[in-house]
Amino acid sequence: MKLPATVDRFEEVSQLAGPLHLAIGMFDGVHLGHMAVIESAVFSAARTGGVSAVLTFDPHPSQVFRPENPTRLLLPIRRKCGRLHAAGVDLVIRKNFDRAYASLEAADFAARLKAHLPLLQAVYVGENFRFGRARAGDVSLLLETGRAAGLDVISVPRLRLNGLPISSTRIREELQLGAIDRVNELLGYNYMAEGTVAEGAALGRTIGFPTMNLPWQPDCLPCFGVYSVRYRQAGQPDWIPAIANYGLRPTVTAGEPPLLEVHALEGDGVEPGKDIEVEWLHFLRAERKFNSIEALRGQITADVEVAQRLLRDG
Repeated sequence: MKLPATVDRFEEVSQLAGPLHLAIGMFDGVHLGHMAVIESAVFSAARTGGVSAVLTFDPHPSQVFRPENPTRLLLPIRRKCGRLHAAGVDLVIRKNFDRAYASLEAADFAARLKAHLPLLQAVYVGENFRFGRARAGDVSLLLETGRAAGLDVISVPRLRLNGLPISSTRIREELQLGAIDRVNELLGYNYMAEGTVAEGAALGRTIGFPTMNLPWQPDCLPCFGVYSVRYRQAGQPDWIPAIANYGLRPTVTAGEPPLLEVHALEGDGVEPGKDIEVEWLHFLRAERKFNSIEALRGQITADVEVAQRLLRDG
């Protein structure tokens, strides 16, 4: 099969050029801790002339077992697969997760993998990996059953930052607090929004701060507030410094969904209908309601000065 590739079923995996090195996990966010597992598979495959792969799951198990209160995801599945391929993964297997799959006995997991993927040679997981019915399987069981199925099983220790494990849960918490610098540090890349610039009411332009408006509503909402950012038009290489507000705009609107407003600090921005990517760099302040448009204008002026300094100083 032609690589790199993303497939939805084991049956689509065929005619691989060498032994398969498979990292397994949800990998929401594809953060530094995940990368330790993924890179182990990628490096081993490259060293042995094999094929690197990731087995991940969609939807998230929480959407199956507690749909009324699911885990809020850092990345949609499309962007997750994109980041996995960017990390050097040849093949992403995007397995449908449902109650039938969740009910499989943990003791049979390794043998089933080998049956579905005959060229599978090695499996890579985090040390806290759980699998099978009621999440009964752990790394010890995978080592035992993997050996019986003729597989090498590599358990990768959890990475820590400032004494705490790097985890998707921790990143979600930091994101909702507005700690974007810590979010970026844990991810290993800059948190990003993307979308199509929409027509707006041009209020920003009337007060001297025209904005590109993205009606962007991620699954895991960041803290509403003002951030220094950089943006680029999709497909273009150059990043442009900017300032952004994400939130409900309480000074000028009420009852509308969150909106990402991006004001370019250089140039004229991007016209409506164009796609842009926005990387979040620093948190400036929480969103709040002002008593007048003039008060809002004054605060934006001060915010721009802070953003320019932060972007200049790195």
